[in-house]
Order: sequence, then C-alpha cells, then structure tokens
Amino acid sequence: MTVVYVAVAALVFLATVISLRFLIPKLRSMKMGQKILDIGPRWHKSKEGTPTMGGLAFAIPTTVVCVIAMLYLHFSGKSTSVLPLLLTLLLAVGNGAIGVIDDLTKFKKQQNEGLTAPQKFALQLAMAGAFIALLNLYGEIDTSLPIPFTTYELELGWFYYVFALVFITGIINSVNLTDGIDGLASSVTLVVAIFLSMLAFTSRGIELAVLGAAMVGATLGFLVYNFYPARVFMGDTGSLFLGGLVAGAAFMIDNPLIIALVGIVYICEALSDIIQVGVYKLTHKRVFKMAPIHHHFEKCGWSERKIVFVFSAVTAICSVVAYFGA
Repeated sequence: MTVVYVAVAALVFLATVISLRFLIPKLRSMKMGQKILDIGPRWHKSKEGTPTMGGLAFAIPTTVVCVIAMLYLHFSGKSTSVLPLLLTLLLAVGNGAIGVIDDLTKFKKQQNEGLTAPQKFALQLAMAGAFIALLNLYGEIDTSLPIPFTTYELELGWFYYVFALVFITGIINSVNLTDGIDGLASSVTLVVAIFLSMLAFTSRGIELAVLGAAMVGATLGFLVYNFYPARVFMGDTGSLFLGGLVAGAAFMIDNPLIIALVGIVYICEALSDIIQVGVYKLTHKRVFKMAPIHHHFEKCGWSERKIVFVFSAVTAICSVVAYFGA
C-alpha cells in the first residue's frame, strides 16, 4: 500500500506542477482571466485577470493516475473492489465538467456569473442522483447512517436517499464557496486528504489510499502556484471536482457525518452564506460583514495567509477528533 500511495501522490503532484507550468501562459494568452465582482472586497480588484480554470491541471492528472491505479489493483488482485473509487471519480469528473461549462460561460459573458444557480443545482442533483443510483445498483450503499463516536446506526429507510442527495450537493457547493481567497480551498482540502490517507492506512484499504494520495498530490501541486499571491485560480472547474472527491469519499468510508466534521470549514462557509442571505431578506440587516465567512475575516483585518493558516488548523484539529470517531 505504501508504494502505491507514494507513486500515486508523486505522479499527480508532478503532473499538476508541470501542467500548470504550461497551462498558465496558455490561459493568459486566451485571456481566460478571473473577473472580480464589484461587491467583493475592494483589494481583490488587483487579482482581476489572474488566469482561472487552473483546476484542469489537477483534475486531468488525478483522473488518469487513478484509472491507472485502479487497473493495476484490479488485475494484480490487490483490491477486492475498485467500484466505489471508480464511482467517486466519476462523481468528481461529472461535477468538474459542470465547472468547465460554468467557467466557459463566464468568459463568454465577460462577467463573474456563469450558469444560473438553478441550472447549476439541477446538473449537480443529476450527478448526485446518478452516483447514488449506481452505488445502490451494485450493492455499495445501504440506508443506515452511522453515528460518529458510537456503534449506533440510524436506519433512515427511503429517506436516506434524500439525505444523500442533499449531503452530496451540499458538500460540493460548500467546497466551491471555500474557494474564495488564495490557497484556501487547496489547503483545507489537503488536510482532508491527509485525514482520508490516515484512515486508509489504519483500516479502510488500498482504494481509499489511492484517493487520498491523488488528493494530496493534486492539492500540493496546485498550491505551488495557488498559494498567496496566487498565479492561477482553480475556478469552478477545480473546486467542483474537489467537492466531488470529498463527497464521494464520505460514501467510500460509509460515514458521511464524519466527513461533515472533518469538512467543518466547508460547512461554515456554506452556512455563513445561507444565514447572511436569509437574515438580510427578512430584516435587511447583515450578520457578517461579508459572506462567505472568509470574507468576513478579511473585512476584520485578517490577511489571506492568516485565514488560510487558521482555517487549515481548524480542519486539522477536527480531523484528529474525527479520526477517533470514524
């Protein structure tokens, strides 16, 4: 397992770094630069024009290397079933494709708004529904929900499928919202990937190790160019792809609530946005200086590096706690 893990992580890392070396100039020449909303922090205006859609640089290597690893595991007899990993990869690729459409639509419109919210949500629901249906078809899912830190399982019956749809789309969009400042989504997801890797080496098998290794390689490789000051953004192409990997991993380990704990930063980002919009519509008052919550801390005077460090540290602490409840 160690050899496979190191090989996958190294290959994805190197492929991501090398790809970005050539992709960034190509995106610049095509004028595929980020548009910054006027309602955002004024200091973000200096980032306008930074190449985006950089997520392609890790989404493609992650997919290719994982497929090669799955073929090796299958034909060498080192894995009993690569199906959950394959379906997780398909969920990520499907959502990454939605991100590509969204990013290209933004460039076509020359603004920071691509697909409408209903359009994006409908496509994500379709991807989540297909993922759940395939898990069910091949007997890789049941309707009981494990409760972390206990041996108790809550039997949800048919409602489990509703929960799964909401959970998957929620996690994916939460990762998307986290991608708002340099290096944040990459750093937080790197910690989540390390958590998955720890689980793989202790009890969850080589398929999860492949996923964890690929995510470590992808996020580390992207951070080479994405850490403050970012030379490239992942765009929805990258954030939705990563969101698909995280959501799929929840079902690979058969413990979605543990992933919700590990991904507490994702959840807080989404909740802050929901609370801000909901309260403002009802009272015309704002709870946060700006949402999602990383912008609130920016408005409070925190530097982007400090936000990335603190949010990553919170994820690491929650990962340690979650490890004992998985």
